Amino acid sequence: MISPNISKDLTDCSEFGNRSCPENCRSAGVQGVMYLFITAVFIFTIFGNLAIIISISYFKQLHSPTNFLILSMAVTYFLLGFAIMPYSMVRSVENCWDLGIIFCRVHYSFDLRLSLASILHLCCIAVDWFYAMCHPLHDSSTVTPMALRQIVAVCWPVPAAFAFGVVFSEAHASGIECYEMLIKCSGLCLIVFNLWGAFLFTAGLFAPACIMIGIYVKIFTVSQRHTSELSLEHRLSKNNKKYELSKNKDGKAVKTLSIVMLGFLICWFLFFAILIDPFLFFSTPLHLFDSLNWLGYLNSFCNPLLYGFFYQWFRKTLKYILRGKIINRHFPTIKILSEDQSQ
Repeated sequence: MISPNISKDLTDCSEFGNRSCPENCRSAGVQGVMYLFITAVFIFTIFGNLAIIISISYFKQLHSPTNFLILSMAVTYFLLGFAIMPYSMVRSVENCWDLGIIFCRVHYSFDLRLSLASILHLCCIAVDWFYAMCHPLHDSSTVTPMALRQIVAVCWPVPAAFAFGVVFSEAHASGIECYEMLIKCSGLCLIVFNLWGAFLFTAGLFAPACIMIGIYVKIFTVSQRHTSELSLEHRLSKNNKKYELSKNKDGKAVKTLSIVMLGFLICWFLFFAILIDPFLFFSTPLHLFDSLNWLGYLNSFCNPLLYGFFYQWFRKTLKYILRGKIINRHFPTIKILSEDQSQ
């Protein structure tokens, strides 16, 4: 996603000179470092999320409603790394797009679809955690496999219809002066937002984010109250084992929630700055827009870290995968979780 500094008096392609792309001021060494770094990012994104997909799909003990949501979200991140990031890398490093305007729109439509789908998945996981921690007695009857299938059925097609509809109708750019000439002349994959498009995309991204923040604040409050109640019970009963176990589980939950929210806020709330560009008369530099766009991509890079490496089951299944033990047809039923281990 790039928003250019639009020249309001652009009437032909003369200001672009004899080249279709803007001049790339980066040296070959800088470009090489960028290629290496971004390649490492999307390779880790692909294989890290693929490991989560294989783990949850293969091992039967991990077939739970919560893990089903994590699996679906890992698929969105895997597709972002596999189908979107490589093309975005070339566009960002070379400062040019040679694949045509139609593929540019397809690329951006899938980019937007997967990004919105990932945010919806994060929101649904927040709701699932809310029921698990705040209403544990009703969790199994509310968050059922059928309910999760219906949720996932919404998380995939709705962002697709929204993204492809808005991008291919060019509703996001209607009313912007010289948009057609800019697309024809610049040689870039340009996606710009008018005021209506900025408002629509802000609502689509900001509303789930506000829901997530509200839910996580509630979960944090309930966890703190639960810890206080356990501390009081511990002083009365002197049951050290039960107290330490519950304290460790609550502490792990709060720590995980804090890191998840921090990662989300860093990756997506700075990304929201892209959407205020129409209100600044399209004055934001191209490189800043590109950097914020990649910051949004980093959320998919962090997914194996945030939702995988904080859980012992993932570290255990990853070892099995790397050692090739999953080839054994009896291995899916192996015990991954201990009796008192929380997923």
